[in-house]
Amino acid sequence: MSSIAPAHSPAASALAAPSTVVHKFGGTSVADAERYRHVAGLLLARPESLQVSVVSAMKGVTDALIELAHLAARGDAGWQEAWHALRARHRGAAVALLGEQVGDTVDWIDARFDQLAEVLAALAVIGELPREVLDRVQGLGEVFSAQLLGTHLRALGEDCAVLDARDVLVVGHGELGVDVDWDASAGRLAAWRLQHPQSRVVATGFVARDRQDRVTTLGRNGSDYSGAIFAALFAADELHIWTDVDGVLSADPRLVPEAVQLHALSYDEACELAYFGAKVVHPQTMSPAIRLGLPIFIRNTFQPSHPGTRISAERSPRGPVKGLTLSTDLALLNLEGTGLIGVPGTAERVFAALRQAQVSVVMISQGSSEHSICCVVRAGEAARGRDAVVQAFSHELAAGQVQRVQVSEGVSVLAAVGDGMAGQPGVAARLFESLGRAQVNILAIAQGSSERNISVAVASADATRALRAAHAGFWLSPQTFAVGVIGPGNVGAALLDQLLAARPQLLAKANVDLRLRALASRSRMRLEADGLHDDWRQALQDAGQASDLDHFTEHLLAAHLPHAVVIDCSGSAEVAERYEGWLAAGIHVVTPNKQAGAGPLARYQRIRAAAAASGARFRYEATVGAGLPVITTLRDLVDTGDEVLAIEGIFSGTLAWLFNRFDGSQPFSALVAQARSMGYTEPDPRDDLSGVDVARKLVILAREAGHALSLEQVQVESLVPALLREGSVDDFMGRLGESDDALLARLHDARQRGAVLRYVARLGPDGASVGLQELPADHAFANLRLTDNVVQFRTRRYCDNPLVVQGPGAGPEVTAAGVFADLLRVAAGEGARL
Repeated sequence: MSSIAPAHSPAASALAAPSTVVHKFGGTSVADAERYRHVAGLLLARPESLQVSVVSAMKGVTDALIELAHLAARGDAGWQEAWHALRARHRGAAVALLGEQVGDTVDWIDARFDQLAEVLAALAVIGELPREVLDRVQGLGEVFSAQLLGTHLRALGEDCAVLDARDVLVVGHGELGVDVDWDASAGRLAAWRLQHPQSRVVATGFVARDRQDRVTTLGRNGSDYSGAIFAALFAADELHIWTDVDGVLSADPRLVPEAVQLHALSYDEACELAYFGAKVVHPQTMSPAIRLGLPIFIRNTFQPSHPGTRISAERSPRGPVKGLTLSTDLALLNLEGTGLIGVPGTAERVFAALRQAQVSVVMISQGSSEHSICCVVRAGEAARGRDAVVQAFSHELAAGQVQRVQVSEGVSVLAAVGDGMAGQPGVAARLFESLGRAQVNILAIAQGSSERNISVAVASADATRALRAAHAGFWLSPQTFAVGVIGPGNVGAALLDQLLAARPQLLAKANVDLRLRALASRSRMRLEADGLHDDWRQALQDAGQASDLDHFTEHLLAAHLPHAVVIDCSGSAEVAERYEGWLAAGIHVVTPNKQAGAGPLARYQRIRAAAAASGARFRYEATVGAGLPVITTLRDLVDTGDEVLAIEGIFSGTLAWLFNRFDGSQPFSALVAQARSMGYTEPDPRDDLSGVDVARKLVILAREAGHALSLEQVQVESLVPALLREGSVDDFMGRLGESDDALLARLHDARQRGAVLRYVARLGPDGASVGLQELPADHAFANLRLTDNVVQFRTRRYCDNPLVVQGPGAGPEVTAAGVFADLLRVAAGEGARL
């Protein structure tokens, strides 16, 4: 066979509009009369001097024709009704398209459908469906489609020829698919052009003739292949494939809504993406274009002004990975045995057995130890493949040289593709890191020496999450977090307002998408598939669902987003009980709730172990000091090898404010009432005055410093009189004044000694305590501002001059900011550019 003509000069093509362009229109582009009319307008607006349009059948027609043939061959009389419906669809399209000029076209359609009816009736008699008959029937949709578009263009006054590819294309069928007889096809086309020299040609896709002159087809995706073949035969400057999308996307938008448009791909990149199922163009279609150096444009019929994606020999260095694809419905076939090590020909025997069983291998992976060979195959072929390999190695299995032949079902293959991967260190590391952070286990790995493709097999249950995680990991889309917030009280409400206000900026500047998918109060919850964006208060009020944290968790994970995080602002011990399970499942936990950090030591240890095992983050900076970097500072000291000798501080913004203001000018109970009205206290001020909250914070810091301290081991001085520890909040507030005199007396005594009263927490060699203490008037804790918290770390390094962290330690806004900062630390830990 002769070779195709040499490639055109890219420089020459850039100087002027292309003179010859082949356009290929898919079934959605010519679905009905309105779409034919749209395509005709698109073609008439084009500048090329020779225009060849290759059309598919109307959407759904090829499948309908195949079904007709099978119905007739089975003797099912229903084929007649289906035949009438299909004829009516084409007649209707012709009438709508051509109006009063439709007469000859309807006669033409009727004649072809009468011939089809004769064929179908014959099939009903013989009761079987020969391959050549099926080829003849299923290719008729393209014949009808080309006639409709060509006739419409002529009705518009255009001199247009309709080319039936069966009169020109000659092909053969081999093991690798369809091969074109270029010499015969070129000769037939030259003869056809002598009779049809028009500058507009509408050609049928999909159909051809074999070397025995029998009608055949080019197989599925054959219409696209026809477009490329005609582009080669007509020596076209460009091939435009018109579909229903704007071009090639970086991933399947049904799985990754944030997928981005790819403006250019090399032939190699497009082939890799197409092999693994991306909606690009079939690799077979590209073979004539590759040999010619002919650029292919993937464009949207419905948005013809969009430039689409250009596929050519040019390589773009932009980014290591251009796109990611996901192949599903696969299985992993694994041959394993000690007898395989160092034995030549093992792989040959495996693949020969699979070839004999007609099992297609999608991916291959073998370790250097040669102990096992695994390959990914189609799920429907897995059992047949296993049986073939078992038979091929029956002797070795019986002798114990091969231990097992296994099939693992429910497998998908994720492929990362890009010319920029070649020679670029760290690409594989970034892929594996992204999958690891998303809690996706890798079953097998394959990478070719071209370094253009890294493929990993993963469980299908993790496939969507893996795709989204990898897509974000290569900055093709934002790092997306499914966020669930529990407890929209004072702190929770402030956090939600901050989060929703900052979300657009984080998305625009840091490429981080914090998607609020779940919100729960004590009694009700709101779950949103796309996330809450506007008035969360009204959304929660309108929610009809009762709170159910199991359902809450399921919804958070159901989106298969790369990362999920629960923010617990509830203060509930019951919610804290769930931390271990969330972390074990890979869900990050961020909280100002002290119930986990200061709760039962065994639970705390399980929570930390779950986080360590899964890699999920457990962040609780706001449990001590609201937004102050107290825990972060302590963690840095410990992690760098410093030894913490003592911790001392004022950890309650509420108590700090009370004793900064308590100078005897007004009763202590009045100050408590004022603090409560300002939102400085808990709803029940006894939670602050009891000192238990301060003790919890001390326990959290002690555990962070490496001490196995429990709340029961902290000596706590309560400021709540014993008689007022029970009863309602209103009763407590009404009777709190009964203890004013005792506190006033302690204030006077301290002043006489030149001291002030402060509520202080201490951890040292002699144990842990919290309570009201007299401090010298010049002490660092004696001169705090309003709600300031302060903590002193005395360490081996900071022995003579303790390290001090001080700042506002109360108020919903400040605490919420501390929680938000933890959330952003989690995002940064997951690769976000913050």
